[in-house]
Amino acid sequence: MSPIGKFIELQVVKELDFGVYLDGAELGEILLPKRYVPDGCKTGDAVEVFLYFDSSDRIIATTEKPYATVGEFALLRVKSVDQIGAFLDWGLMKDLLVPFREQKVKMAEERSYIVYVFHDQISNRIVASAKLEKFLNRIPPDYNIGQQVDLIIWKSTDLGYKAIIDHSHQGILYSNELFQELAIGQHIKGYIKKVRDDHKIDLSLFPSGYEKVGHHRNKIIEYLNKHGGYANITDNTPPETIYSLFGISKKTFKSVLGGLYKQGLIVLEKDRILLQENRDGD
Repeated sequence: MSPIGKFIELQVVKELDFGVYLDGAELGEILLPKRYVPDGCKTGDAVEVFLYFDSSDRIIATTEKPYATVGEFALLRVKSVDQIGAFLDWGLMKDLLVPFREQKVKMAEERSYIVYVFHDQISNRIVASAKLEKFLNRIPPDYNIGQQVDLIIWKSTDLGYKAIIDHSHQGILYSNELFQELAIGQHIKGYIKKVRDDHKIDLSLFPSGYEKVGHHRNKIIEYLNKHGGYANITDNTPPETIYSLFGISKKTFKSVLGGLYKQGLIVLEKDRILLQENRDGD
């Protein structure tokens, strides 16, 4: 696999006034400009760098970290548009090109789009594409039920949100199982809920089995919303009180609270629980 567009550790083989050269093996010696050379770096040292192309299409190294590497999806902002395409801010000095042929709709300056970063073998450039479907993995997924995965929220649908799983497959989060706001391009942890016979994937933001108490989560959130965003209830509240308010056991109540806390939806204080948005507003 080509290291272009990836992070790789290379050895310094030559020191010059304007930087150092790294041993790129079959790629030849690769320049790491002086402004990126770590303090004290000398011949023989190994340096982790990102390889891409400079404005003259020569391979060059940097210690800067782009917002996405080759093979990844990301939400990136358009800095400019010209006669060959749109240029995205991807965290490096040289912007990332999205050729017009790789745009689903004409991109506009200062707007952000989810794109896929790839090494175009024809032009020998690192470019991006907004035509995400053609880069999603078509090989049947091999996920385990309950497996934790990294998600990027892709787009909203009538059913909920489509999400990109581990920069590979797509899945769906159903709106009736969500208890928090999601934003396009957001990175979030999720779980494999089900892989269907047609290889479509259902996702959850909660571990497998936790959805069984989903209606209890909703009830607690509704209660907090109706009572100013907080409630004088804790782990030490008598079981009878918890049951009278929510119709659940203390054990289930504590489990639900734990899940809400891990999702960042509530704050647990010594003598009360409150919605995170209320804490943010304090």
